[in-house]
Amino acid sequence: MSAGAQPGARRRDRTHFLYVAVIVAVVLGIAVGFLAPDVGVALNPLGEGFVDLVRMMISPIIFCTIVLGVGSVRRAAQVGRVGGTALLYFLVMSAFALVIGLVVGNLLPATELRLTEELRGVGAERAAEAEEGGGTVDFLLGIVPTSLFSALTDGSVLETLFVALLVGFAIQGLGERGESALRGVEVIQRIVFKVLAMVMWVAPIGAFGAIAAVVGATGVDALKALATVMLGFYVTCALFVLVVLGLLLRVVAKVSIFSLLRYVARELLLIVSTSSSETALPRLIAKMEHLGVSRPTVGIVVPTGYSFNLDGTAIYLTMASLFIATSLGQPLSIGEQVSLLVFMVIASKGAAGVSGAGLATLAGGLASHRPALLDGVGLIVGIDRFMSEARAVTNFIGNAVGTVVIGTWTGQVDRERASRVLAGQLPFDERSMDPSHGAQPQVLEPDAVADGTAGDPVPRTR
Repeated sequence: MSAGAQPGARRRDRTHFLYVAVIVAVVLGIAVGFLAPDVGVALNPLGEGFVDLVRMMISPIIFCTIVLGVGSVRRAAQVGRVGGTALLYFLVMSAFALVIGLVVGNLLPATELRLTEELRGVGAERAAEAEEGGGTVDFLLGIVPTSLFSALTDGSVLETLFVALLVGFAIQGLGERGESALRGVEVIQRIVFKVLAMVMWVAPIGAFGAIAAVVGATGVDALKALATVMLGFYVTCALFVLVVLGLLLRVVAKVSIFSLLRYVARELLLIVSTSSSETALPRLIAKMEHLGVSRPTVGIVVPTGYSFNLDGTAIYLTMASLFIATSLGQPLSIGEQVSLLVFMVIASKGAAGVSGAGLATLAGGLASHRPALLDGVGLIVGIDRFMSEARAVTNFIGNAVGTVVIGTWTGQVDRERASRVLAGQLPFDERSMDPSHGAQPQVLEPDAVADGTAGDPVPRTR
């Protein structure tokens, strides 16, 4: 028996080496970016390639997670209750983020930045990118995919969510006859997570290329010139996470925000190194289930949050707009601020996990409301990547907190298990992200949840 335990221990240690390698890669990337900027910029494809590798796994992961969650839940009303609560929660949190962003943005001092001819054209280019995505009507119509299977190939989170819900409800309607379909989807999910585990071993290479490129392209002087808005944005995100989200988590779920942040620390490191919250989505799903949140709740809240819970993006759009307006000597009135920012938050739905999408959304909003400010997008293009990291981290934390809070409200959290997990008594098994390691399926029994309805009859790997 001890001989069988040793391979597992070695494999578990290897995952620790992976994240150490990511940290080392980030440090080396910063060094290369400073010492050899041209070389750093040339390494950008490494970072983009890694994000693309992870992004290709998002649709199948979301599809399998939601189908298993919805298909196995015993009452369709439970899914509707969780989904409605999640949408209302996301709307309220976005409003809080907007208000905080407006307050801090108006308190920031004006800068002496000036546009160069080279930067003036950046805003128009980004606005064109935003226009290609269409308006709100196109966004709503775009939820319906071209075919049932195209949702898995087009890469749209909302299309995948829509199709997965339909399939999940269809399997649920079949009753016992749908059990074989659920187990088939679970096998597919294991294959998908196995592929993802293979992809994650190139994370250090991706982190090295991404960090080297952004440091090489930006340089020290640009960072100093824009330190004010960067610092203000970081402080605002920190206030939102620690005060707003932290207080809500403490009051509703009786959980410390610091305990939750420690629990998802590895995922935060991954997001910082890639500037994309999508890279951590599969791990967030697994960790929320391991924490004790029922699978149906995780399957609905997490993917929906990645499209609608844009706390960090809302703060970014708010502060970036105010910064550009004041820097160009054309400050926005309160009415203009509200109308512009509400428009941009609506237009940005579905782009929370896409690195760089915030800049295109910002340009599109300015072009439609205050065209005179469009050239000002060039002022922040140099630091957008750093701000992208902060907003991606804020979006991710907001989704993690939202999952726990909504799960608590709907009675879908095993509180005793959550306390033990956050206390370190039940550590997350990294082997569960790689089914070939032989981790045994773990089931959250029906009586482990407050109202007894969240039990999942289908075995699952944490």
